[in-house]
Amino acid sequence: MSLRIAAIQHDIIWEDSAANFARLTPQIERAVSAGGRLLVLSEMFSTGFTMNSLDCAEPLEGPSFHFLSEAATNHRVWVVGSIPTRWEDGIAYNTLTLVAPDGQVHRYRKIHPFSFSSEPENYGSGHEFLQVDVDDVRTTFFICYDLRFADEFWQTAKTTDLYVVPANWPERRRVHWRTLLQARAIENQAYVVGVNRVGQGDGLDYVGDSAVIDPWGEVLASGASVEALLVVDVDASTVEKTRSDFPVLQDRRT
Repeated sequence: MSLRIAAIQHDIIWEDSAANFARLTPQIERAVSAGGRLLVLSEMFSTGFTMNSLDCAEPLEGPSFHFLSEAATNHRVWVVGSIPTRWEDGIAYNTLTLVAPDGQVHRYRKIHPFSFSSEPENYGSGHEFLQVDVDDVRTTFFICYDLRFADEFWQTAKTTDLYVVPANWPERRRVHWRTLLQARAIENQAYVVGVNRVGQGDGLDYVGDSAVIDPWGEVLASGASVEALLVVDVDASTVEKTRSDFPVLQDRRT
């Protein structure tokens, strides 16, 4: 029940999907060469955290989806990132898209759009969790600002070994990012993988701080302010042992 995570901390060229595909292709190849089974890209990996949903939101099977799908099926790995996507209801959503090695697709619509940046005025809000067995590791997916809201993590904790959180989290709130990643791991006794971008976008600076945290809150790997590849093995049996040795979850009253 071991899974090798390849967290790809990358820069993003603003609202230029083709340029970002070209930039990410060799990084994905390096992640595959390192034995990665679940490759994690950032939030809105092909555009940056744009509020220009009118021009940037793609169809469900648009170019960014096909980029993920081809990477997953060609390399026979799992690949995930979020995409501004317009659904059948005509509403754009910040949509996490997970593609399996066999091409099966799973999607999650961000539950908590970021009101501080007017995301709710440009993207709809999702209402359903996404939990997938990724190579027998029970994995739950969230996006960026969702990290601030513990309730959803708590609701899914007992059926989760690993949380994956792609983000575009700016430098000015980096202490919050690092602290919340560890808090979610500790309080839910699960692995947490947070993958943030680097570089500049729409006037904001991003310094990465991507990290893989174990169920005790220990940082297994972290990235600095440059593009980086974090490769870490996570094991569901470690989660099971942590919860057995220190049975916190059973004492929750909600």
